Amino acid sequence: MSEELEVCRPHALDGKVHDVKKLMPDMGYVVSIFKIMADETRASILWLLSQGEWCVHDLAVALDVTVSNTSHHLRLLRTSRLVKNRKEGQRVYYSLDDDHVIRLLDEAFKHAQHR
Repeated sequence: MSEELEVCRPHALDGKVHDVKKLMPDMGYVVSIFKIMADETRASILWLLSQGEWCVHDLAVALDVTVSNTSHHLRLLRTSRLVKNRKEGQRVYYSLDDDHVIRLLDEAFKHAQHR
C-alpha cells in the first residue's frame, strides 16, 4: 500500500515568507560555530572556560595536551568569537566571549547530562 505524501500546492504568498527571510541570521556563521565546537578538545576547553578564566598552560595541563595544541584550538575559538583573551604581565588569560556563548554551552552541557 503506498502512502500519498501531502503536498503544499503553489499559492499566493501572504508576506510571512518575505518577512521571515529578512530576519534569517547568517546561517553560514551559525553552522561554523557548531563546526568549531564539534571537536572534543575544543568542547573541553569551552567547558573549562565556562568554569572561569584560564591561561594556556593550565588549560594544557588540565586536558593532558601540549601548550602548542591548546594554543592552536584557542586561536580557532577566538577567531570564531567564542573566546576572548586578556594579557596580564607575561600571561594571557582566556574566557568565554559573552553571555550568548555561555548560554549556548550551558544548554549543551545540561543536555549531555540529561539521559
